[in-house]
Amino acid sequence: MGSVVLSVDAELAWGFHDLPEPPRQRIRNARWGWQRLLELLEDYDVPATWGVVGHLLLESCDGRHADHPAAADGWFEREPGGSFEDDDRWYGLDLVAAVRNGRPAHEIGCHTFSHVVFDQSTDRAVVDAELERCVSVADRHGLSLESFVFPRNVVGHRDALAEYDFDCYRGIGPPRWYDHSRFYRPGKLASFVAGRTPPPLVVPEIDEHGLVNVPASLCLFSFEGTARSVVEPFVGDPVLRKAKLGIDAAASSDGICHFWLHPNDITSTRDVRRLRRIFTYLEAKRDETPLQVETMAGVARRVSPDEATRPAETVADESVPVPRPSSHSASGR
Repeated sequence: MGSVVLSVDAELAWGFHDLPEPPRQRIRNARWGWQRLLELLEDYDVPATWGVVGHLLLESCDGRHADHPAAADGWFEREPGGSFEDDDRWYGLDLVAAVRNGRPAHEIGCHTFSHVVFDQSTDRAVVDAELERCVSVADRHGLSLESFVFPRNVVGHRDALAEYDFDCYRGIGPPRWYDHSRFYRPGKLASFVAGRTPPPLVVPEIDEHGLVNVPASLCLFSFEGTARSVVEPFVGDPVLRKAKLGIDAAASSDGICHFWLHPNDITSTRDVRRLRRIFTYLEAKRDETPLQVETMAGVARRVSPDEATRPAETVADESVPVPRPSSHSASGR
């Protein structure tokens, strides 16, 4: 039995606060994209793993985080502090509550506390601070974090994930023939335009730390901008075609097609239309075949003997408060 997994990098402004030129449109539309994605998942009964930046679960903060070891290097200098009512780009309790209390039963996982990249240059004290804060704030809201999504897909410090009782993470997908070569750009263009090669199906594996690696297959917003606008009128949406091939492959095998995206990727009705077409196709395949849709934690429980008897998290819980949006909301639409 094959399956589809969908993981979501849920971060609002936190995904860009360290960039010299943050993408203003994506930040401005992040809440709108989050809400549209949640509506689509409900319409098509698709459960997803939402990797949430832990800071989004705070009601307020001073913006300094002086006790965080990354603060000394200016990591939080762009954060304005305050609360949801002051600037809702940095807080998301209402959005997380919508995920948790919505249908179908989604999983809420971890995307670090403040979108720190877990590469080799990141000090272990910073990693511990990120994970400790995530686990603590999640616990205050009755959330148990099982899955981890690495910022910018930089996989590192897996030993720390095991120490903080995570069960699984989204790993790097199998390399494509054009990766890490001088032919990357033309190779990617040719692969998407030709539209004959499905994204790789992946097999979850238990790593040396006892964590289940659920590798990625395809980002649902991986062919954008000018290239998309030029190609789409002639051959259709290249990502849609790739996604359909991946769904077909999963429906006829025992592998996993692991899609992923950011809510802030969804900035226009054209983006919503892409996702609707993908989910419509997925719905049809689920009706025709034994194809399943799983969360990352569901995969981990299925493949890890230690997790086989662990109960799934109860997602509907009124303990998550829903703040009232401010009059100057950054929703964008």
